[in-house]
Amino acid sequence: MTSTTRADTIQTGTATSLLRFATAGSVDDGKSTLVGRLLHDSKSVLADQLEAVEHASRNRGQDAPDLALLTDGLRAEREQGITIDVAYRYFATPRRRFILADTPGHVQYTRNMVTGASTAELAVVLVDARNGVVEQTRRHAAVAALLRVPHVVLAVNKMDLVGYAEPVFAAIAAEFTSYAASLGVKDVLAVPISALAGDNVVEPSAHMDWYGGPTLLEHLETVPVGSDPSAEPARFPVQYVIRPQTEEHPDYRGYAGQLASGVLRVGDPVTVLPSGHTSTVTGIDALGRETDIAWAPQSVTVRLADDLDISRGDLLAAGPAPVPTKDIEATVSHLNERPLRAGDKVLLKHTTRTVRALVKEISYRIDIDTLEQRSGAEGLNVNDIGHVKLRTAEPLAIDSYTDNRRTGSFLLIDPADGTTLTAGMAGEAFETVRGTDAPDAPEEEDWV
Repeated sequence: MTSTTRADTIQTGTATSLLRFATAGSVDDGKSTLVGRLLHDSKSVLADQLEAVEHASRNRGQDAPDLALLTDGLRAEREQGITIDVAYRYFATPRRRFILADTPGHVQYTRNMVTGASTAELAVVLVDARNGVVEQTRRHAAVAALLRVPHVVLAVNKMDLVGYAEPVFAAIAAEFTSYAASLGVKDVLAVPISALAGDNVVEPSAHMDWYGGPTLLEHLETVPVGSDPSAEPARFPVQYVIRPQTEEHPDYRGYAGQLASGVLRVGDPVTVLPSGHTSTVTGIDALGRETDIAWAPQSVTVRLADDLDISRGDLLAAGPAPVPTKDIEATVSHLNERPLRAGDKVLLKHTTRTVRALVKEISYRIDIDTLEQRSGAEGLNVNDIGHVKLRTAEPLAIDSYTDNRRTGSFLLIDPADGTTLTAGMAGEAFETVRGTDAPDAPEEEDWV
């Protein structure tokens, strides 16, 4: 298959295309009901699943099936009527396949949205038509912008409770679109819906003839997804070195991993990072067969012309390559109850490489409402978004997150117990962030 053929398979609305998307919104905005309605009306629910939901709904004294139960699977979620953890659902229509991440709405679970939206190409942000844009709405929009999610849908839910009034929808859409634009989000579509009644979710609403746009599902089926891999620089993090040393393959040396971005071809010159050595691709093995080409996100084994010292964590780069560095500046979202403070010793995991690192400075925290910088002297608490400076013990070949979501991201890990502390995106978050009051950086220690 050529790269042109690959590009053809990811065009809008083809049966082979896959859309990863996440839902987010405040508590009781109706995310789980929307997801349930989407699954139910698109006929993506098995008969036994629907029967179980109907039975559970009757036991709770409800006349109609509570479609939220299709996604809220934890016992605590069902008892409290809230979403606690990210719920993934897989479904398909004749036009497209979908992986959906339903994320919690409570403020203390904002970190879960970071997890759910980190690989998403579209985010559906719900608002209650009665409440409009609230603080959590802005927070979710900021997270989507921070993670460079290319498409955002504003689903104005519960339109049935405001009499399907167009002025209510128009005011909310205008406010949200303006805020999203200030974050750098370029593609925003607002859709008036009622998840409970099914208006404009899968089928057009008979109550809102003033709305001439697509239903939510129509937009999900037709929004452009993916990109031409040949337009991206090739990045291949080495996960495993294969040396069979058998009679059949006495000299075989291959480097296995998943192509993070771009296209690799036999004959391509590559740079091994962080060492800087160069070689040429002499072979690519995929699913036990030789091939002349590989594209992201395929898992393959790459063979090179030269016997180089390459191990797990090294990066093969074709075309323009990032310059390895020990000094990293990044925008981060803190995910752990334990605060992150300047001077903390952490582990930094970047693709398949994990190195020791020191938090030299927490430059500032970002006020989600105003996008202004606040002092980072007290560190970052759970759900905080801020800017940090890190010093690593070994050089890393890290791209800017703006240029490459896969090789521009990393995790900070607690070296004591291995828990994830922080999700990081190399570079600045929003161009509109302004004002700073940075603390002095601590002195470097032997840790790095």
